[in-house]
Amino acid sequence: MSARLLMFERAIGFAPSGEYWRHLRRMAANNMFSPRRIASLERLRSRVADDMMDRVCKEMEETGMVVLRGVLQKGSLDSIVGSVFGRSLGEVEGKELVEMVKEGYELIGKFNLEDYFSLGGLLDFHGVGRRCKDLALRVKALMANIIKERRTLGDFSKQDDFLSLLLALPKEESISDSDIIAVLWEMIFRGTDVVAILLEWIMARVVLHPKIQAKAQQELDTFVGDRSVQDSDMSKLRYLQATVKEVLRLHPPGPLLSWARLAIRDVHVDKFFIPAGTTAMVNMWAITHDGSIWKDPWAFRPERFLEEDLSILGSDLRLSPFGSGRRVCPGRVLGLTTVHLWLARLLQQYDWTAAQPVQLSEYLRLSLEMKKPLVCRAVLRDRVVK
Repeated sequence: MSARLLMFERAIGFAPSGEYWRHLRRMAANNMFSPRRIASLERLRSRVADDMMDRVCKEMEETGMVVLRGVLQKGSLDSIVGSVFGRSLGEVEGKELVEMVKEGYELIGKFNLEDYFSLGGLLDFHGVGRRCKDLALRVKALMANIIKERRTLGDFSKQDDFLSLLLALPKEESISDSDIIAVLWEMIFRGTDVVAILLEWIMARVVLHPKIQAKAQQELDTFVGDRSVQDSDMSKLRYLQATVKEVLRLHPPGPLLSWARLAIRDVHVDKFFIPAGTTAMVNMWAITHDGSIWKDPWAFRPERFLEEDLSILGSDLRLSPFGSGRRVCPGRVLGLTTVHLWLARLLQQYDWTAAQPVQLSEYLRLSLEMKKPLVCRAVLRDRVVK
């Protein structure tokens, strides 16, 4: 119910099966998340990475420690806003958007009786539905102003941001402004969340396992040297990629996949009857911790993915953190590209240790987060990155 009230039923992830949803998927695959589009955003990813390195340095100088969650969330928001709008938001707009995203996370994670008994809002005892409607109105107002401003400027065809792409579509492929708002809001909402959460889990693990951190850094030194790492280097950084995969296995951001999967007709699965309209969730967390599938499932061992190069993009159900099939996350390659680059920059520039005890307790809201924020010390490495 909360997802519907927050407009996600008109966005790619939650839109019901049908022609509109298929149109969104085609747009995503052919335009918004195409290899050319992802490559065109490398300069933005690198600029945000530079800002993150500066913020780490500043926090170390001021306090002697770094609360990584704040650094990662700010970087993720700056990156997704740049990808979506092609520019930074003003201070007032930016602060408003941050507050709306935070409130949306809170509302999505709240228990709501309307999810189980749909009675037209009569069971909205905790005000979740009312707050979702209010938030949706604020999102629409902010985004409508940005769309109006972009239309006034005109000439969308030369821009690489997602808003310009949607506004430049030919008439027969275009979607309404309200649907543009829903699509872009979902991108901001999910894009800010997953990248920051995954990177925090990764950094927690490399802090707890200094030998693994050292191996990843040695790989960077060997294949990249003293220049800043780039997207084109990633194919050589097999151990770094294996580390990301192992964290996705132990700490999948989406432990249950996915809310948008419904039985479209009555069906029997083994001995069970599944009536049409039933929500189906895949317990990815259980799969990734299953001892019959994974050797030593509770051990953090990136080497397992060097021994077997397993795809995590949806073709192998042993580890499909972004889903699989027609409902697979369309932004998975962009998200992974961002995570790989930023992780490489963090490890290339700094040695990381814990400033406070690292706790791996989990907290499920929209995604599976670290319950306690990771607090580190970052020391510039001997190598000077140019």
